[in-house]
Amino acid sequence: MAALIFDFDGVVADSESLANLVLAEAVSALGRPTTLDDALTRYCGRRWSDVLIAIEGDLGAELPPDFSDALKAATLARFRSDLREVEGASAFIARFDAIPRCIASSSSIERLTLCLDVLGLESQFGQNVFSAEMVARGKPHPDIFLLAAGKLGADPKSCLVIEDSTGGIKAAAAAGMDSIGLCAASHIRTGHDEALRAAGATHIAASWREVDMIATAFLRRHATRP
Repeated sequence: MAALIFDFDGVVADSESLANLVLAEAVSALGRPTTLDDALTRYCGRRWSDVLIAIEGDLGAELPPDFSDALKAATLARFRSDLREVEGASAFIARFDAIPRCIASSSSIERLTLCLDVLGLESQFGQNVFSAEMVARGKPHPDIFLLAAGKLGADPKSCLVIEDSTGGIKAAAAAGMDSIGLCAASHIRTGHDEALRAAGATHIAASWREVDMIATAFLRRHATRP
């Protein structure tokens, strides 16, 4: 049976710009003026340990011991007040509600739970919400997508992954899954589609409407296989 696997940040939730804006404000408060575009360019898509090293390099000083915890609290607070979905995400999820599906994200379960509640989507996924906290290796390794396929009882070759990051696209390819590189969230900048294509995306979509067409064709192909 075919299945749909959703990344979350930048795919379902338009959270990357919001999170990076909070990060930019935090770095600016420490004496290094930083814009949203600065944060997206310098820090987005990197491991948090590498982000901390980069920020300390930019500041020329060590970060306060509570920086990560304070930033996490500020980010979650901003999500509670300002988080929105990527336009069209909930309509797509509702339209394909008969297809086995899950979220497979690098974010923590705490963050995913909060964001799904804010967006009113928790009932759409139930227990099928998987975090990189559950596997040994995060993206670009395939572990989380293979875990997701196993939990859904789906052959990886019958899974369609919807991603916005190069690491996620590489993880899908390593798992043997088709993928859609989605360029619809507010953090997407010029050239991102080419980066996703170079990372191995099977398809590129600029909107959830385009994802709908690609997913429909994918599911139709798998429905007719013997």
